[in-house]
Amino acid sequence: MSTPALGVCYYPEHWPEDWWERDAQRMAEVGISYVRIGEFAWSKLEPTPGNLTFDWLIRSMDVLGRNGLKVIFGTPTATPPRWMVDKHPDMLAVDKNGNRRGFGSRRHYDFSHLGYREESARITRLLAEAIGNHPALGGWQTDNEYGCHGTTYSYSPAAKEGFQRWLADKYGTVDALNGAWGNVFWSMEYNRFDQIELPNLLVTEATPAHDLDFRRYSSDMVAAFNKVQYDILKAKRPDLPVIHNFMSRYTEFDHYDVAETLDIASWDSYPLGHLAVSDESAELKRQYMRQGDPDNAAFHHDLYRAVGHGRWWVMEQQPGPVNWAQFNPDPLPGMARLWAWEAFSHGAEVVTYFRWRQAPFAQEQMHAGLLRPDSEPAPAYHEATQVAQELKAVGIEGNATKGRVAVVFDYQSEWAWEIQPQAKGFSHGAHVRALYSAFRKHGIDIDVLPPSTKSFAGYDIVAIPALFAWNDDLRTAIAEFEGHLLIGPRSGSKTQDFAIPAKLAPDLPSNLLDLKVTRIDSIDPSLEIEVKGSGGVHLWRERIETKANVVIEDVEGWPVLVNQGKVYYLGATGTKALVQRVVDYLIEEVDLPVLNLPAGVRCRTRDGFRIYVNYGTGAATLNQASDETGYVLGTAELAAAGVTVARLARA
Repeated sequence: MSTPALGVCYYPEHWPEDWWERDAQRMAEVGISYVRIGEFAWSKLEPTPGNLTFDWLIRSMDVLGRNGLKVIFGTPTATPPRWMVDKHPDMLAVDKNGNRRGFGSRRHYDFSHLGYREESARITRLLAEAIGNHPALGGWQTDNEYGCHGTTYSYSPAAKEGFQRWLADKYGTVDALNGAWGNVFWSMEYNRFDQIELPNLLVTEATPAHDLDFRRYSSDMVAAFNKVQYDILKAKRPDLPVIHNFMSRYTEFDHYDVAETLDIASWDSYPLGHLAVSDESAELKRQYMRQGDPDNAAFHHDLYRAVGHGRWWVMEQQPGPVNWAQFNPDPLPGMARLWAWEAFSHGAEVVTYFRWRQAPFAQEQMHAGLLRPDSEPAPAYHEATQVAQELKAVGIEGNATKGRVAVVFDYQSEWAWEIQPQAKGFSHGAHVRALYSAFRKHGIDIDVLPPSTKSFAGYDIVAIPALFAWNDDLRTAIAEFEGHLLIGPRSGSKTQDFAIPAKLAPDLPSNLLDLKVTRIDSIDPSLEIEVKGSGGVHLWRERIETKANVVIEDVEGWPVLVNQGKVYYLGATGTKALVQRVVDYLIEEVDLPVLNLPAGVRCRTRDGFRIYVNYGTGAATLNQASDETGYVLGTAELAAAGVTVARLARA
């Protein structure tokens, strides 16, 4: 792998052509290597049906290539032009309330609309032919931010017909579907597949299996849409990578499935905006308003490394204030540098800033860039220049170090607990992120694993929290794992058809874990049940029958953490203090090496280096670890928004 590189998002169609040359020169001066273009340019590429105007695009690529820059071209299918809607008026998605979404912004298409899918294939094919052999082309991006603005799910006639076909393919007979969905309940049995409606505009909730299958279908439509473009682009240039830019905490489709037809996963990292619109506490939002949640970006770096089978980028990195949250703070000076270094520490190949120049018009005119609207440098211009120089000086290559701890993240589990939370606020992702943060505070490298993982070999601890249902791969991995395993709460509490398993949760062999969850207590979020020792239970706890050893229990005698050999079961949703206590207990049981990190400081190892970043608003002093030989960037005194890189001793 080559040295990590920087990129920037650029929109030549937004600027006078006589600006392009100087822009490209300045990009090269900053140390930028990759430039993403094109993803919103369909109306300039094809102003009217069949009227192709690719000449300006080719000239812009000529300019960028002449200045030593590689182009990532984004297919423009996230923003079909107005004439496309006139041609296919039924291509617009329909929301859950039955309202047709209109033209005038972006992402105004329905993944189920086969006519639009073919139009997307057509423009992708034409562009591949026109620029596929251009010497500046370095890769492709498919579309832009699939599903953004809640556009994965559509309740249109096209979606209804597609869903009915999908169900017929899956179940074969309507009797099989009736049985899987439990349609004898409330007299919901069907006689034909074409009788089945979408799970919206009902008197009350749909059967959970109906809702879950609709989400599975919708996810499959995103994957199918991506595959069409991937196949065209790879047929033209099999040597170039195909990438898509995913998002933060977006789970409406299964990213692992979509990435089966990608070479690299990327995501768009906006730490301040993501924190502002998150459900994190007001206290955390105040503390990290100008830095972002210290663990959210890192978690997504590790998630998309898993989605991309080891290869991943940041396709859009926040450079300054954004425009789309209720409040949009100016980052703490140095954060645009810190965020890039943190991404590289987790294995990023490229970090691409969004955008080159702040637009003085339209929806995103309040979104900062590396340049101000008057083309003068914004603060992140200088920080990006500094990162490029530091990368060359330090010489990091290779991959992120394999973690000793892993956590399983599953999109279907997110859907399941949205459909049937039982306790408002219960989510798979929240449990995963809570455990991730608790391990990370000790400086431990963590990997995120998909639910298709067949082996946990090489890990000391694997956590599987709030997993909807087991599959054969996970059962095999669990049975063969020799390390410490943390399961629950709620893991294995349903079958793949969204029913309670015959043996009850967690639905594991008794020789592995002799335990049954017999009853659920969901708790008002304003209340908390004290746990003996320290910590508390909130939202959720389980009445457990078990012969396993009770490690932690609450003050009412309900088991909270039990263990049988190296298998541990967590039977409650815990406060941060309780989650940290559970994690600390496991670390001690395994005798896992930890670092004594100052508050607000995080780290990750890559290619023989440990990269420290300081999310705090004040300076921090590092304690040099025993496996470090010295600092190659920065010192033990880590300023606010500071970065220090330590060299590790050779094993």
